[in-house]
Amino acid sequence: MGSVTALLAVPRTAGRLLLRHWPVLLALYLAALLARYIVIEAAGWVGSYNAVAGSLLLPVAILARLVALVAMFLVLRDGMRELRAIAPLPSDGTARRREFFAALMAGILPFFAFYAAWGYLREDAAAYSARVLELSTGRQIAEDVLGTDAGGDGLAGELTLTPITVAIVVVAFALRWLLKRYKDRLPRWFGIFAAYLEAVWVYFAAVVISIGVGFVTSWVATRQGMVWLADLRESIASVFVPLAWLWEAVEWLLGEAGGIILLPVAWLTIAGVVYGQAVVAQAVPTEELGGDVGRRLRSRYRSLPQRLRSRLADLWSDLVSRFTPIGRALVLMWRAGPVLIGGFVLLYTLLLGLQGLLEWAVPRVFGPQDLDEFWLTNDQLIFLIAPLLIEPIRIALVAGGYDSVIGTLRRRAAVEGQQADAASSVPDQGSTTARTNSGSPVAETSSTANGPDASAGTR
Repeated sequence: MGSVTALLAVPRTAGRLLLRHWPVLLALYLAALLARYIVIEAAGWVGSYNAVAGSLLLPVAILARLVALVAMFLVLRDGMRELRAIAPLPSDGTARRREFFAALMAGILPFFAFYAAWGYLREDAAAYSARVLELSTGRQIAEDVLGTDAGGDGLAGELTLTPITVAIVVVAFALRWLLKRYKDRLPRWFGIFAAYLEAVWVYFAAVVISIGVGFVTSWVATRQGMVWLADLRESIASVFVPLAWLWEAVEWLLGEAGGIILLPVAWLTIAGVVYGQAVVAQAVPTEELGGDVGRRLRSRYRSLPQRLRSRLADLWSDLVSRFTPIGRALVLMWRAGPVLIGGFVLLYTLLLGLQGLLEWAVPRVFGPQDLDEFWLTNDQLIFLIAPLLIEPIRIALVAGGYDSVIGTLRRRAAVEGQQADAASSVPDQGSTTARTNSGSPVAETSSTANGPDASAGTR
């Protein structure tokens, strides 16, 4: 019953947030689109001369969209009642800026993964490559006609797997680690450079990994064993036609279901990462991980020299800290239960259907128009109408879903606390046993644990 109540609270919370904040959400979304366009144009111009230099600018376009996304989520915090109950809003501007930067740094890795998985990175790369090709072609024509030097490296902005690209990943990661280690000794504006380095090493690591995976998969696809498997599948399909139909139906179903389920869960995970600077899932004690094998490994690790252990711990914690918020957000959703998460997936799917309907209907509202005088001039603005209407609703829905997750966990923690108190107050005990709510599915970080709502997990 509680999960159903929490599910019904999702559209109510989303509607309240949208009603109060949609102008700000719309302005931030437009600012992100404008910044992305400017950065891709600049990166295309640089990339037409040097592919590596142009690719060093391209992550800024993705970072601009992430900055806007984090800002949109944080704008909605004042209307998220369950979240505010355990994580009150910062009281001064310095704390708000610190919270924004922490959320931004935590969101870079999951946002880049989400950006690449759903094709947004491919869209940016295609727009960047088109701009590079346009400029390179124009200069090449000028060279052929006027005899001027076209310049450039001849790569048309396309990165290849070279020692330079690998070195960029290593150098950017190392510089980012150094900035994090010595941040107290550096000016505050170095935080902008740190965010850029984080985006660069994640982006180039994704490019290097994708190129490497492409090499491996193309090599495997040309092996004789894969050819035999393909021939075997075709032979079985030709003999057992219903089996081939069933196989194709399962492939289609898994592909569609994966997109329908994973997309809203990915959005909810990103929201959990952004808001997770204030609310995190309770961690499992380190001593309980790995059993006997884990204890032996930790014992051998402690036998290493202290200086070496300190350096290894710094590197390991810096790397793991990028994945920890993702795991915490997933744990929160898992503990919220299938009813709430399944209902949120359904609501998000309905929103996608509304978006598809708008994308179909908006161009038809203008009726038949001349191709050259109307569509080639206004098509970009017309096709922008549907995203402008949907994006504020999407962000409000995701924020409402996350707030309901927090509410579900708070109510469950309150029930568990009451049951524990009732069990401890048996007649043969002479005093009330002091306890902490170690089973609570929600716990605060150090930034909010000492605040007025530090005991929210036991309410």
